[in-house]
Amino acid sequence: QVQLVESGGGLVQAGGSLRLSCAASGSIISINFMGWHRQAPGKQRESVASITSRGNTNYTDSVKGRFTISRDNAKNTLYLQMNSLKPEDTAVYYCNADLIERGRRSSGSYYIARANYWGQGTQVTVSS
Repeated sequence: QVQLVESGGGLVQAGGSLRLSCAASGSIISINFMGWHRQAPGKQRESVASITSRGNTNYTDSVKGRFTISRDNAKNTLYLQMNSLKPEDTAVYYCNADLIERGRRSSGSYYIARANYWGQGTQVTVSS
């Protein structure tokens, strides 16, 4: 199994910065892409940023120019540098990974398969 653990959330004032981290661990063969999603109170979960195995990035318009997604391939760790934070950025931020894993069946046999995992989320609160 694979686990994603987010960290770096907190309470900051508008205009401040925060860096989120997501560490992936477990029987990972390779990672296809990773991304950050967020869900604000009363809102649907939305994609914030993503990065492919080749380093290609994508951002939602509302964060473009302010947020930067990056990845340390050697550590299987994802980052989200958030600058010029706004109250509208307040949300629970979730790490997501699409990967190839080595799993184990109840019988004890192993398999290789594509899988998608989510972290538990980290709260980001921006005060005004």
